[in-house]
Amino acid sequence: MTQRVSSDTTETVRATLAQAGATHRANIEISGDDEDAFPADEIVRIVMDDTEYRARIERPLTGDGRLIRGVYDTPRLARNPGEGENRLAEWFDESNRSFGQSVLIDVVEEGFKYGIRQPGSRAVYEATEEPDGSLADIARQVEDQ
Repeated sequence: MTQRVSSDTTETVRATLAQAGATHRANIEISGDDEDAFPADEIVRIVMDDTEYRARIERPLTGDGRLIRGVYDTPRLARNPGEGENRLAEWFDESNRSFGQSVLIDVVEEGFKYGIRQPGSRAVYEATEEPDGSLADIARQVEDQ
C-alpha cells in the first residue's frame, strides 16, 4: 500500500512567481530564509497537479535564495532544459497567478521531493523515500543513457 502525505502535514514554503528577464518565462524564487530546505544545483522531484516531474534547484546569480527555472518530464531534460517542454510554463499559463504573486512549495521529502501548488489549494502526495547513495548513482547513470 502506498503511503500518502497531505499538504496540511508538510512544511510549506511561500515562494514568488517571477519573470525571467525580458523573456516573460515564469520561474519560482525562494527566499534566502528558506533556502536550507532546497539543495542547490541538484535535480529533485516536483509534483504539480498530481503529476511528478523533475527540476534543478539553482542558486540565483546574485544574492541568497534558490530558483526553479523550469520543471521537466525527466531528470535528463531537467539537466538539459532546451531539449524538453517546460511544465512550469504550462502550469503558470493555466493558473490564475500573475508575476509577483505567491506560490506554495510543500517539502514532501527535504532535498528530494517537493510539491508546487496555488495558495488556498490542497494537495496529496505519494510518499517517496530517497534511494541510498549507491542506488541513486546507479539510477542517474541509467537515466543518462
